Amino acid sequence: RTDDGYLLLSLGYCRQNGVIITDTHNIMVAASLAAGARLPRPSTPPGIPPESARRKTSTLSFGVVCSSNINRSMEAHVVLGNAGLNIESYGTGTQVRLPGKSAMEPRIFKFGTPYEEMYNSMSATPEDEAFFVHNGVLQLCRRGAAVKVAPQRWQDMTSEFVSTHDVVIAFEERIFDAVVEDLQTREPTENFEPIHVICLDTKDNPHEARLQGRVALELCWLLEKSASRGEDLVLEAAAIVDAFQNERMTHTQIHVLYQLCYL
Repeated sequence: RTDDGYLLLSLGYCRQNGVIITDTHNIMVAASLAAGARLPRPSTPPGIPPESARRKTSTLSFGVVCSSNINRSMEAHVVLGNAGLNIESYGTGTQVRLPGKSAMEPRIFKFGTPYEEMYNSMSATPEDEAFFVHNGVLQLCRRGAAVKVAPQRWQDMTSEFVSTHDVVIAFEERIFDAVVEDLQTREPTENFEPIHVICLDTKDNPHEARLQGRVALELCWLLEKSASRGEDLVLEAAAIVDAFQNERMTHTQIHVLYQLCYL
């Protein structure tokens, strides 16, 4: 990862002035990569970025969670990060499961396996590479490698680190339940801080992830603006979520879930 003002390029995804963008030509290059090729490693120019390139840190710390930390949570990680919010992403599954050549043959990796290693594994032969480019999985791995090293599992994070998050967005009800249960069973930290857990139920495909990533950004900005005005989110968050549900979620029957936890 690079400081703001630097450029990070990873096969079609790059960060420039703190923003991750895509480049169509570089994305298409994947189809012609030789078997076993490695993803380019990030590089930065020497020196310190100019002050004008630095971005003010958001008031709140956000966490976004899906099952495998490769599609829904990574889309939100990119969208919220590009907007200048303090963001980390996670999965709650036991393993990282990616669509394989059939429903009975998913590609399975351990959490902590670098996205680059996943990419190389699924592009080891021309046939594999062509298949995983077609189903979009290699694109997800490239995006992941452009943002961070590897998928992280929510349950494996220390309580001290988890407690630094003010807001956690889960992209499925069962993941929301898993996050709430995890927070309620952990030993309380010394500061015993509130964590606002929200569920934006999202189908696990890239199209729905893109749509809900923008929805998550709208909601997170409302919470961020409230906190930046000095309002107490313990008192205000439930009303903000309820108003958001009524005003912005009229296109769907999905209800936005909310739970206040402490850790």
